[in-house]
Amino acid sequence: MTGLDDFNPSEHKMLPERSFDDFEIGEKFFAPSRTMTEGIFTNFQAASSDNHPIHYDRNYLAELGHPDLMAHGFMTLIQAAIGATPLAHSLGKNLIGFVDQSSKFLKPVYCGDTVYPIFEISELSPNKSTGIMGLSIKIYNQNKGLVLQGMQRYLIKM
Repeated sequence: MTGLDDFNPSEHKMLPERSFDDFEIGEKFFAPSRTMTEGIFTNFQAASSDNHPIHYDRNYLAELGHPDLMAHGFMTLIQAAIGATPLAHSLGKNLIGFVDQSSKFLKPVYCGDTVYPIFEISELSPNKSTGIMGLSIKIYNQNKGLVLQGMQRYLIKM
């Protein structure tokens, strides 16, 4: 390689960029599965300062009838970050920001569980120069149990 190569960092993309109008209701995007390891529990505790024993003390949890460390709800929710999906890379610079989210925690997630996040476009509301993209979120565990269900909305450049 020489300094004369035609490399352009702004053209280094995982996927072609798509505009708001290129998306359709019902499209699905998948984040990689992730096993909830002790390392993830430790890092979440450090980042959140949440040190309640229901998440980090196996003896305490056993007394309550839980089989292992139980993930904090937000620890499960962060597995639904669109940056881990092809969607964020398809949006590229058209993604302006995260507007809102809601979620329901349906089943506990334990240390050693593997989670599978799925995103489905459920709203496309265009405005003049931007639009709102709503995503229905579902996270399943390795036993096909639905552990989280929710909604996220993003502001997208038209």
